Amino acid sequence: MDLKSEKFYLKKGFRNIFGVDEAGRGPLAGPVVAAAVIVNFKILSVKTDKKKGVKEILKITKDSKKLSFKKREEIFKLIQKIPEIKFAYTFINEKIIDKINIEKASFLAMKKSILKLKNKLKITPDLILVDGNRKIPNLNYPQKTIIKGDNKIFSIALASIISKVVRDKKMIELNKKYPQYHFEIHKGYPTKLHLQLLKKYGPSEIHRKSFQPVQLTIKNSKK
Repeated sequence: MDLKSEKFYLKKGFRNIFGVDEAGRGPLAGPVVAAAVIVNFKILSVKTDKKKGVKEILKITKDSKKLSFKKREEIFKLIQKIPEIKFAYTFINEKIIDKINIEKASFLAMKKSILKLKNKLKITPDLILVDGNRKIPNLNYPQKTIIKGDNKIFSIALASIISKVVRDKKMIELNKKYPQYHFEIHKGYPTKLHLQLLKKYGPSEIHRKSFQPVQLTIKNSKK
């Protein structure tokens, strides 16, 4: 991970740049989560301990899906120690996902996270960098979509990691309420184990009823 792509936008005159990404579009259970991140890049031109911390994150940061659970946790802890990195995140639960669909729920999580960060810092974003190829609907700020942005843009990579970490923590917490599904292992994703347990026990309250494997389980249980 480097800052070349991010610096391109800074040179264009953008200052308040938010990077946005989500985690949890594919699971059969639990929420989808999005995070918005802003980094103060001024510290990179000054020799400080804070700069050291950012450089440490830069070295190990990449697409959250390619990092181990332990490595993501390590980066998340580092992020929280650096005041020049600010973030906000939002959970959208399975009931809303079922009501409006997963794509709209993902965009809603992104939009809410952007507004949370804006209000928290009392700044207006000049540019939103969005991972993927779809802009966030009904958002009144300039946006740029970046395919594989979590491999190219530092703030998007951080948003990806934050989303993944907080969602994993939430699924581990939910496992206490629904231990038979072993959410602590698969985090709700449609693994072989999860599908077997879904078939055995049927869907829980937090399963996404609009997702096909869950619908099939409900349908088969009625036969």
